[in-house]
Amino acid sequence: MTGPAELLRDFVNTYDVESDVDDLVSPAELTVWLRERNLIRDADRAADDDLALAVRLREGLRDALRHNHDATPYEIGEGLEAALAALPLRVTLSGGAPALEPALSGSHTASITGDAAGGLARIAAAIPAAHAEGMWPRLKVCAESTCQWAFIDSSKNRSRSWCSMRVCGNRTKTRAYRARRQTDGSSRVS
Repeated sequence: MTGPAELLRDFVNTYDVESDVDDLVSPAELTVWLRERNLIRDADRAADDDLALAVRLREGLRDALRHNHDATPYEIGEGLEAALAALPLRVTLSGGAPALEPALSGSHTASITGDAAGGLARIAAAIPAAHAEGMWPRLKVCAESTCQWAFIDSSKNRSRSWCSMRVCGNRTKTRAYRARRQTDGSSRVS
């Protein structure tokens, strides 16, 4: 099993912004994704409402991870807040530490069917777990607007901005260089 930060990163990356490829385009694909990560049982199935909730949760997380670049406090966006409010979660004390866990004893809201919501709740519970491990501020999305790939910043000073310096960092720096050259060239015209 991967840690909470890796689970959150992998979930956000089920949609590749750059290539516009979504791994979760049907309830069946959501079911497989959750099952492969042991977040639901083999008999559990996702429904259309679960898929819609998964997409809201994923994109809300992507938005939240954009804020982790500047290390300033921020409020979560409406999309993530609504997704979290729709999930069956409960606070527990395990080993003297508070934790969020799925509330699977029939406490699902009317719009959520099956235990796929429990799998999504496990993803949501990874947020405070990643924070408790000190990994939440290291979870980011690529600063390159066409990319938005989620990554874990492993740099010592937590200053990494791109998923890959070789690709996205180079694109951004090349664009900035060309813009400066164009400005410098137009200001020299006499």
